[in-house]
Amino acid sequence: MQPTPPPRFAAPNLPTLRQLEYLVAVAELRHFTRAAAACFVTQPTLSSGIAELEALLGVPLIERDRAGVWPTPLGLEVAERARQILTATSDLCDRARAEADPLHTTLRLGAIPTLAPFVFPHVLHTLAAGPLRVTVREDTSAQLLQRLRDGRVDVAILALPYDTGELTVQTVGVDELVLAVAGDAVLRRDGRLDPAGLVLLEEGHCLREHTLVACGAGARAGDLEAASLLTLVQMVAAGLGSALLPALALGTGLVEAAGLQIQHLRPAPTRTIAVVTRPSYTRPAVTAAVVTALHGLLQGPKRV
Repeated sequence: MQPTPPPRFAAPNLPTLRQLEYLVAVAELRHFTRAAAACFVTQPTLSSGIAELEALLGVPLIERDRAGVWPTPLGLEVAERARQILTATSDLCDRARAEADPLHTTLRLGAIPTLAPFVFPHVLHTLAAGPLRVTVREDTSAQLLQRLRDGRVDVAILALPYDTGELTVQTVGVDELVLAVAGDAVLRRDGRLDPAGLVLLEEGHCLREHTLVACGAGARAGDLEAASLLTLVQMVAAGLGSALLPALALGTGLVEAAGLQIQHLRPAPTRTIAVVTRPSYTRPAVTAAVVTALHGLLQGPKRV
């Protein structure tokens, strides 16, 4: 009896990865010319690929008129699934290449704004001697997690607690949050944090939520907010309030140049530094290299 041959997919009846890439680009950019440029093809080629995909599936995916182009409701769903397929396919190919050289790849590394200025220089310097090429992206936690899921970032450095959903999380260490006040202000002597008069980062930054948690149940944000850590420091230096800052910022010149005084609170509020990846990411050696570099930073000389 002859063995039953394995099932074969009828390739002409299935979308190609290229067609899926075209759809994702149009769904994201809402413009055929820009989508074609992003895919490094001509506009007629991209338009033809989208039309072939719609004919194959038997449904319209993109609406077109003089005002522009946009995905149909089903087109949005198909584009999201296509994005997942493209990411999984990329990870699959990367897994095969990793067999030959685990670190011979490009790492797309992300970090949140309250970590990026302190971890990027250290991690890049630590990894510079090896074959690993690193590109960096600074963004909020929510945006980095979405980029991870979309395959636009491979590894993200975040501060917990934060809901990471189905993604893979490896905790690295703890960063203390310290109280910063203007140079001529009087530091609190009881070691407790008073929510009144705190300057916070605006919504979207996890340090804002970590600060409110440190203030205790029911703490509410005041009127003063900053869009970046640098602005936050300058507002404190101007005597507009105090703020919780990451201990990683100490000794970097950011706090010292502003002439701020620092108090270590007791009990010390902290945040957990973690490395987050997709479950399908197949470069454990790369993740391990980032974790090792962060260990060296977090366990380095104590900051005052």
